[in-house]
Amino acid sequence: MDLMQALILGVVEGISEFLPISSTGHLILASEILGIPASEFVKSFEIAIQLGAILAVVVLYGRSLLLDFKILQRVAVAFVPTAILGLIFYKLIKKFLLGNSMVVVWALFIGGIILIVFELWHREKEDVNEDLRTIPFKTAFFIGVFQSFAMVPGVSRSAATIIGGLMLGLKRRTIVEFSFLLAIPTMTAAAGLDLLKSGHDFSSHQIACLGVGFGVSFIVALLSIKFLLHFIKNNNFISFGIYRIVVAVLFYFLLIRA
Repeated sequence: MDLMQALILGVVEGISEFLPISSTGHLILASEILGIPASEFVKSFEIAIQLGAILAVVVLYGRSLLLDFKILQRVAVAFVPTAILGLIFYKLIKKFLLGNSMVVVWALFIGGIILIVFELWHREKEDVNEDLRTIPFKTAFFIGVFQSFAMVPGVSRSAATIIGGLMLGLKRRTIVEFSFLLAIPTMTAAAGLDLLKSGHDFSSHQIACLGVGFGVSFIVALLSIKFLLHFIKNNNFISFGIYRIVVAVLFYFLLIRA
């Protein structure tokens, strides 16, 4: 991997982290398009640069998380399922799922169908919960369960948590913001665990690539978050579902079948 490739992947991460299209899946596909071999460093890179996007959430929402104990409690409860399952399946995920283009393609395709069907079926009730501070702990926990499905690359952490939250009776903007906040401990823990296990083997060039990817993903994610919050005011996620299906089909026939 060179610095230009790291920059491109940083842009991909920043755009896709908070949209329901799977940032990890897009990083894997982008790496294949750029001709970057699937190595242990590349797998770690795809995990670690997500911290750049998460820093954007800290800048925009950190005050809500750090200064409001009620919100902090709910984020902590939602984090528990993924934390437990992530520790249990870390080696399996990194060895067999990360870097696997076919897993990404199928996850994008099936996830796109689910997203479209859900949006056509879902009707927001009048008594939906609009306050992050009053989300029931049981609801927060099950949002965390939904998030754990995103350990499969291509599923999308954002899509899983948003669909879960809507099903559990939260307002669209409320679950989107909760998903932003839940990303902080989730991705920090994932990247921290991976860097702890693999970081000591990185060369100075690889560390420079990480720095570029981190910085670019942070800047682009700031814009991506603002776009999504504006988008959901008048739109559902059907367009993202269609996008997922198109990307999956194109990638399958143009690259994998080729």
